[in-house]
Amino acid sequence: MQIQEYNLPEDLYYEENHYWVRVEGDVLVMGMDDFAQKLAGDIVFVKLPAVGKIIAKGKKFAQVESGKWLGKVYAPVSGEIIECNEELDASPGLINEDCYGKGWMFKIKPEDMAQIQELIHAPGDIEKWILNDIEKYKQD
Repeated sequence: MQIQEYNLPEDLYYEENHYWVRVEGDVLVMGMDDFAQKLAGDIVFVKLPAVGKIIAKGKKFAQVESGKWLGKVYAPVSGEIIECNEELDASPGLINEDCYGKGWMFKIKPEDMAQIQELIHAPGDIEKWILNDIEKYKQD
């Protein structure tokens, strides 16, 4: 779905701090959404957590930096990090180039898959949320 200049695929789930989640079997793939990567500018560093790290829904577990911004990554669900996109160590700009593809960040084995139902998913909800944040972050 295109909302103004932002691409927000409808098949994804969104965490309120602008990270997306895609269900792949019993694993969740997570990354930064188009709104966040455009707002942040050129991503220069991603602090990846260790594989095996146990994360708690709503708690910070990673960091993303651009030249003008330092962002925290919050867990969309409770679970375990089972894989990190190691390519981001050498090429953090993959997030800017392809945030929904090659720029994915983490794979999570959720403790309870039902927690994704608490994320933003319905097209109307996605639109309302993003339009609100566009207004909130609009530069005067």
